[in-house]
Amino acid sequence: VRSLLSEPEFAFDYGRSTAKQRERTLARVQRLAEEGLGNLSYPAFAGGARDDLGFLAVFETLACHDLSVLVKYGVQFGLFGGSIFQLGTERHHREYLPRVGTLELPGCFAMTETGHGSNVREIDTTATYEPETGELVIHTPHEGARKDYIGNAARDGRMATVFAQLQVGGDGYGVHAILVPIRDEQGEPLPGVRIEDCGHKLGLNGVDNSRLTFDQVRVPRGNLLDRFASLSEEGTYSSPIPSEGKRFFTMLGTLVGGRVAVALGSNSAAKVGLKVAIRYGERRRQFGPSGGAEVRLMDYLTHQRRLLPRLAQVYGLDFALKGLARAYAEAGKEGASPENADAERRRIEALAAGLKAVASWNCIETLQDCRECCGGQGYLSVNRLADLKRDTDVFATFEGDNTVLLQLVARGLLGDYKRQFSDMNVFGFARYFARRAASAVAELNPVTTRRTDPEHLRDRDFQLAAFRWRREHLQGSVARRMKKRLDAGMDSFEALIEVQDHVVALARAHVEEVILTSFAEGVAGLAGEGPEAGLQEILGRLCDLYALERLEADSGWMLQQGYFEGAKARAVQEQVTALCREVRPQAWHLVEAFGIPEASLAAPIAL
Repeated sequence: VRSLLSEPEFAFDYGRSTAKQRERTLARVQRLAEEGLGNLSYPAFAGGARDDLGFLAVFETLACHDLSVLVKYGVQFGLFGGSIFQLGTERHHREYLPRVGTLELPGCFAMTETGHGSNVREIDTTATYEPETGELVIHTPHEGARKDYIGNAARDGRMATVFAQLQVGGDGYGVHAILVPIRDEQGEPLPGVRIEDCGHKLGLNGVDNSRLTFDQVRVPRGNLLDRFASLSEEGTYSSPIPSEGKRFFTMLGTLVGGRVAVALGSNSAAKVGLKVAIRYGERRRQFGPSGGAEVRLMDYLTHQRRLLPRLAQVYGLDFALKGLARAYAEAGKEGASPENADAERRRIEALAAGLKAVASWNCIETLQDCRECCGGQGYLSVNRLADLKRDTDVFATFEGDNTVLLQLVARGLLGDYKRQFSDMNVFGFARYFARRAASAVAELNPVTTRRTDPEHLRDRDFQLAAFRWRREHLQGSVARRMKKRLDAGMDSFEALIEVQDHVVALARAHVEEVILTSFAEGVAGLAGEGPEAGLQEILGRLCDLYALERLEADSGWMLQQGYFEGAKARAVQEQVTALCREVRPQAWHLVEAFGIPEASLAAPIAL
């Protein structure tokens, strides 16, 4: 992919009209398909290799380049093709996937509605089965039910995976996915299908987003993607999952790959921004001592303080995201062990949601810091940061709004907490609370809360214990606040709303603990000889910087809870500054290690 992106047809240019951007984006995605990169995760009969890790690697690498191409690639092969593969059965796979993977059949993924963004379960589009004709009738009952922001639909898509409320004989069976043709071979909308271009956007204008409305559109019964539910010709509905709620969440869970991909793509875009800003900071000089040479930007502490903790976060996220990608690919393999499959699926779904939220927010914040650290040069389109900022802004919203995703993570943690207690006997309770009491004594004793020496603060066991304590404390306190409200007769939804800020804080603490744990494990496995002999030490410092900067960012809360005393909070701050100084000589090499080709970097100030 890196080699492909270095070819002239993928070169950057600026100032094109929306129509020209869309035309160029389609041509580039077509080239990717011709290289066999569209069907990587599909079966062999569709030209693929069932290589989920390969597909994610393509996505991650494309995110260093043209993000409109990235999104159109993801919509066509990941969302549209992925929905057919994950929600359909073999007859759907054989009929559609070979054409999807070559882009012969351009398609889209029509889930979001104007009136129901993240709340997919309550969408209003209907799919009513008529036994007498053997057809499903797809209908948009009001303007709020129109499918909104559908990528690949305004210009190129000829078929959509439409999510709708299935109705049979007056009974409702919940949300299901149906393949609905939207254009003919000449590109004209089919009868009953209204396609309305969303128009110019903040970014990603190479992607053709549209709104779709259906007026009694008829499709054959066989267009129902029926892996989890089937419909007989007579109208008999059956499913291996009897619970509508469980069926719905199982169906959505199969699409978790989109969140894994967006998280990886977010981190790639942040890497590009950091490489541009740090290379420029090494080259650009400004001010200096009287009569002396001007000083490089990267030698200023303020510059280091802005960029190097961001660099540490990107490295930590890289370790965590690669672990998530491997777990996702392993769980998707044919013949994967069914033992504890549900628990592992829930873990991957929650981790994908949390890492997608944290990675995309970190990307947005990192790119802003990079832009400012490059001054006026960072404002020029040719230096990449402007487009990166515009095009990644929506990453906080698509594949799930970040705040909603963090609440999903927290609900999982609270469910685990509840299950943990429900499974305990009296001796289990005694052991649990004895362990918690011992932990509190150890963590909150005056020696620990006041200890400020660098050896202690840079000790990995201390860092991991601090992150774990923060998450456990938030988990317990959220559970207690929720229980108090529920015991008083409050509705569970209202109770959640009242503690929503607390819930989001818990989820972020959990995700940051996962990142630190992954980072620490990665560093621990890096012992080597020869050229790699110093790698563990260098990345160990970067891991220290990630851990202590995150504790510094939360030091007010740590002080409130008595985990830090004032002197310790100041010592953490001082260590973050010291670590920035220590990491600074390696900053150039740390961004070179991202392996971003010059053709993808492209920014003149970084070349």
